Amino acid sequence: MARQLQTWHQLKPLLKLKPFEPDPTTRRLANAHTIGDLRTAARRRTPRSIFDYVDGAAEAEVSIKRARRVLRDVEFQPSVLRDVGTVDLSTQILGRRSELPYVFAPTGFTRMMQHEGEIAVARSARRFGVPYTLSTMGTTSIEDLAVAVPDARNWFGFYVWKDRAAGEDLMTRAREAGYETLVLTVDVPVGGARLRDNRNGFTIPPALTAKTVLDGALHPSWWLNFLTTDPIRFATFDSWGGTIEELAAHLFDPTVELSDLEWVREFWDGPLVVKGIQTVADAERVVGAGADAVVLSNHGGRQLDRAPVPVRLLPDVVQAVGDRAEVYVDSGFMSGADVVAGIALGARAVLLGRAYLYGLMAGGERGVDRANEILTAEIRRTLQLLGVRSIAELTPAHVTLP
Repeated sequence: MARQLQTWHQLKPLLKLKPFEPDPTTRRLANAHTIGDLRTAARRRTPRSIFDYVDGAAEAEVSIKRARRVLRDVEFQPSVLRDVGTVDLSTQILGRRSELPYVFAPTGFTRMMQHEGEIAVARSARRFGVPYTLSTMGTTSIEDLAVAVPDARNWFGFYVWKDRAAGEDLMTRAREAGYETLVLTVDVPVGGARLRDNRNGFTIPPALTAKTVLDGALHPSWWLNFLTTDPIRFATFDSWGGTIEELAAHLFDPTVELSDLEWVREFWDGPLVVKGIQTVADAERVVGAGADAVVLSNHGGRQLDRAPVPVRLLPDVVQAVGDRAEVYVDSGFMSGADVVAGIALGARAVLLGRAYLYGLMAGGERGVDRANEILTAEIRRTLQLLGVRSIAELTPAHVTLP
């Protein structure tokens, strides 16, 4: 075939130049196609110590690496020639419809990651129809969040403190502010060894040292927002100036036992979720003591290193307590396909933490929206490729654990 140079008239229809987008946040989020992309953007925009606090885990970080490796190696079992023109992503969580099969987990110090903080996350959760859990260690008060996002499914993440009167006050405030569910975290008798934080000299709130000032020069927008918005305050306790481990040792009660669930029930008569379960036996114990749901969790690998991989526990725990309580799972979930695998293995819902924090750090409230958009598209596409028309149709037959 004879070669000839194409004319401008022939080339012009092939040129599809995108209009220039002047807003850098919009450009950044448009280029994020996975939660991993949001993580990359978050790392570029956030000071090293803050990013590492979110991204890191305990000690050698074996627990989180194992959890992600198991999810990565899950094998799906698709069925073809099924009508998947329309798929239903909704599920029932504690008797109410959730538009997606996940819950935003409690994460502390959220305004430190990005100045818009917990309210931005809760607003995005409301838009996408999923529950949001405000942490005891949050930087927005129970009442302020309830006022800012009044028609959302607000849950409260609760730690048992040494000061039981203060804990009773927190539960009472959450109930009076209309919070729907109490999530009691039970895997933090003491703080895990967060070695990245120790090496970074990380404190709550961040201290202005020579190292952080230098880091600030590389992340000016974060520091500008930090220095020109309301100071970071802790919504449920007085100010602090030390490390996470020191804070946990100061506040949390290492003597908590199963019998303390009775004390919680004295002050909380709504749905009770117990988070941090890592054995079948403990799931049976807390459900027997009155929990409405359990979360199989190793705290995102941030507490005990070399802990069990929660998703591996799912089938046995569902068999043991699934007829009496809902079973949720977290730790290592970074995609919609991960979420689908967890639901197929028996979870009623998956709790997500880092996934939305990466979005928040990458672009504030719009970044959390982008994380929700990515997860929604991935869940829908995975269901369609599996030949499944709804979350309710997922079964263990659709997945094989490595």
